[in-house]
Amino acid sequence: MDKIKVEICCGTACYLLGAANLMAVEDEIPESLRDRVEVEARTCLELCEKENLGGAPYVRFNGTEIMAQATSEKVLERIAELAGGDGRDA
Repeated sequence: MDKIKVEICCGTACYLLGAANLMAVEDEIPESLRDRVEVEARTCLELCEKENLGGAPYVRFNGTEIMAQATSEKVLERIAELAGGDGRDA
C-alpha cells in the first residue's frame, strides 16, 4: 500500500492560524499507522489566493485532497479514514 502523504501548509497565514500546532500531528499518529503516513511541511500550498484566508490552515492529502480549517483532530480522523480504519487498536 502506498504511503498516505500529508502536506501541511506553513505559509505565513496558515502558520499564524494554526499550522504551527499541526506539525505536532506526526507525533499523534497511532503507532499502527506511523509507517504508512508521511507528514511534510510545505512552504506554501498557494490556496489562500484561490480560496480565502478564512480557510487557513490548509492540509493536502495525497497530492489532491484539500482540507481547509484543519485541526489535529480532523487531520488524524482523515488519516485513519484513508488508511481504511480508525487505527486506534494497535
